[in-house]
Amino acid sequence: METTTIPAQTVYPTGATKWILILTAISCAILELIDTTVVNVSLREISGNIGATTTEIAWVITAYAISNVIIIPLASMLSDFFGRKTYFTASVVIFTFSSLMCGLSTNLWMLVFWRFVQGIGGGGLLSTAQSIIVGAFPPKKISTANAIFGMGIIMGPTFGPALGGLITDHLSWHWIFFVNIPIGVIATILAWTYVTDREGAQKPRKIDWWGILFLVLAVGSLQYVLEEGAAEDWFDSSEILLLSIISAFGFVAFIYRELNIDYPAVNIRLYKNYNLVMASIMNFMLGFILFGTVFIFPLFAQISLGWTATDTGVFMIPSALCAAFGMPFVGKLLGMGKNPKTIIIIGICITFIFLIMLSFASPDSNQYNFYFPFVLRGIGLAFMMSPILSLAVAGLKGKDLAQAIGLANMIRQLGGAVGIALINIYLTHKNAEVRGSLLGYITDYTGASTERISMMTQNFIAKGFSQGDAETLAYKTMEGAIFKQQALVSYNQGFFIVGLSILLCIPIVLLIRYKKAEKIEAVAEH
Repeated sequence: METTTIPAQTVYPTGATKWILILTAISCAILELIDTTVVNVSLREISGNIGATTTEIAWVITAYAISNVIIIPLASMLSDFFGRKTYFTASVVIFTFSSLMCGLSTNLWMLVFWRFVQGIGGGGLLSTAQSIIVGAFPPKKISTANAIFGMGIIMGPTFGPALGGLITDHLSWHWIFFVNIPIGVIATILAWTYVTDREGAQKPRKIDWWGILFLVLAVGSLQYVLEEGAAEDWFDSSEILLLSIISAFGFVAFIYRELNIDYPAVNIRLYKNYNLVMASIMNFMLGFILFGTVFIFPLFAQISLGWTATDTGVFMIPSALCAAFGMPFVGKLLGMGKNPKTIIIIGICITFIFLIMLSFASPDSNQYNFYFPFVLRGIGLAFMMSPILSLAVAGLKGKDLAQAIGLANMIRQLGGAVGIALINIYLTHKNAEVRGSLLGYITDYTGASTERISMMTQNFIAKGFSQGDAETLAYKTMEGAIFKQQALVSYNQGFFIVGLSILLCIPIVLLIRYKKAEKIEAVAEH
């Protein structure tokens, strides 16, 4: 008599257990994402406190970014090797302890070392949290998981600068790290109590040490080049040139290694999936747009409009809230079987309108002029983020799903780094070009400029300055006005260029294959 084996039915968490698990995962992922941006607004105070130069203090950000982008694609393999419960809990512990040590650091390199360790823990939190959320819901309710996860995750990078500014202004920079400790301790207890190992996970029979080494060389060197290239004049620097060569070698060796062994650290064979390739390109562009606009707007607001760092950070919070509240709506659309390609294109168009509106800013612009554009930004991101990864991982399960999510996160991080680097290059050249054009109108033969300088000189004389000092101050005032004007024009054109670049995504979206019968489910994204 023939027997039939009935596969074991997957058991999903329910009730309080389910929501404690979800809140734990979201909280840990938000902590990781907040710490990618929370330090930015405090760098000046940190550098003064520990005696570091402006160039040296940038390592506090670079160290975290490098370790973060290295560990993200490896998180799936490490989770299977150690067990998801153990690995996630250990990541929380590493992140929490390194936060304590960052706050206690008394010199630059101690702080840089512990920021690197913090990035290792944070990268593990982010990727593993996604698999925990997805695993807490049955396939029919994955869109609900996506909405919940997206609401929490999208706020992290935006809340970071505002939180960092408020803490630094009212306490001290040490507390931007100390605030992680109570949350981390609670998360450690909850993670060990409620997180379970991934169903069907198999411990790798071997560790691909060479693959890991090549990945570290490739991604770590590339991240450093992108983070520090602008400050080092790019390939005029022998250090940047050497690391670029190392990165290229690392990528070639990594790809060759992973395609020719049976136990790869990162399964890049997944890129045989056409949609995963297309969605990876989209993820790269999403990182470019997401991080590029977050990078360029604070500079624009502070240099051209005179906002404080805290004002800028707080202003960007409503945009994140709009994105967070838009996520459930997008999740509902996906759950109803709406074509995700259409949803993405709507998001692209909304984001394009946001960027074009910013490109018409003037010296008289204030916060009220930017509220509506940033509402559009939030809605546009909500429409783009979730469907992109949903299309990429359609049909993938278990280990392949976790690997695809890790690859998508890494690519988006690199897209952001590339976006910031390219925008930096563009702004540097555009500033020089605009400045040259403006100076052409400031001559002894231009009536408007000579009249303006003469008027300012007389104003300073009336305030008690000597003729020579008054003329010097007048020229310095004119120099300041030129600088603000050139920055305004450069940033406006920068917004316009980023807006045009996002339209390049539409042909890529149209190339993605989608059949309604596939019933694409939403998968969480950050």
